[in-house]
Amino acid sequence: MNTERWNITSNSDERKTVIEEAVAVLKAGNTVAFPTETVYGLGADATNEIAVAKIFKAKGRPQDNPLIAHVATKDQLKQLTTTYPQYVDKLIDHFAPGPITFVLPSNGVCAKNVTAGLDTVGIRIPNHPVAQHLLQQANLPLAAPSANLSGKPSPTTADHVWDDLNGKIAGLLDDGPTGVGVESTVVDCTGEVPMILRPGGVTKEQLEEVVGKLAQDSAIVDKLDKPKSPGMKYRHYSPELPLLLVEGDTAYMQKQINLKRETYGRVGVLASNRMAKQLTADEIIPLGDHINDIASHLYDGLRTFKQGHVNIILCEAFEKKEIGVAVMNRLEKAASSYLKEK
Repeated sequence: MNTERWNITSNSDERKTVIEEAVAVLKAGNTVAFPTETVYGLGADATNEIAVAKIFKAKGRPQDNPLIAHVATKDQLKQLTTTYPQYVDKLIDHFAPGPITFVLPSNGVCAKNVTAGLDTVGIRIPNHPVAQHLLQQANLPLAAPSANLSGKPSPTTADHVWDDLNGKIAGLLDDGPTGVGVESTVVDCTGEVPMILRPGGVTKEQLEEVVGKLAQDSAIVDKLDKPKSPGMKYRHYSPELPLLLVEGDTAYMQKQINLKRETYGRVGVLASNRMAKQLTADEIIPLGDHINDIASHLYDGLRTFKQGHVNIILCEAFEKKEIGVAVMNRLEKAASSYLKEK
């Protein structure tokens, strides 16, 4: 398959033409990757089971892993669901468009392979100008998981998508790097009280400011046979090389680097700017000063290390606070081991 790569420009006429071409591809039942404020998504018409099947094929994604339907507006969201609790309107009005997905009762408009046969559907209103333009022009819900090979780190640049899916998808809208860097927060809104199924760009604290205390979080439902949300059942976000999480001070990290050099040879490190500048290793990627910067640069950092450059990656563990909860959720799913200073 030839993958068309459209570069988004500031010229409004050219931008309009590019979006129209992408919409035509989607309406023909094919797949197009596009940027959101979190990561790049791989879109297909969520009402077309054959089109949605092309997402699973391109990604190598397990069939029982549900997809998120993306829409442009609250009105379009309501067209995919039945009744829902009153608190959902508060959450939508406060956080959408934005990095939040609502798991709601499905009315059957979305194809069965979007919902993985469940009676619920995850719906999101992205806050990205290209995603919004695409959804408005298509006037379709777009099923759109991250635009990467299943299990690999999610794509935060068009080049990441190209590396994974060139020749496997019909098109790619290139608008440079995304912002948040980790996927949306998924909130189960089918009960009397909302529950986080996957931490992401909207934090637990932000949600509780709007609707009060949340139900038991996803630690208890991670092992469900039929997950309601992406990111709950399968290993995700893994780089090409073994990844070890290291929790401790700079001296402890350096000690682990030295030990792993004896076993593995060349060692790569992902760390905050503060820690990175104090370490010695074969390759060090500083992720930023603030946890928001770290979240934004995490997947790019994981993808930067290649087989042959280093043989193992050590990554600093971060405080599980605010978006750090989402960062650690992704790192714990990607890591083969977790080393903690005693």
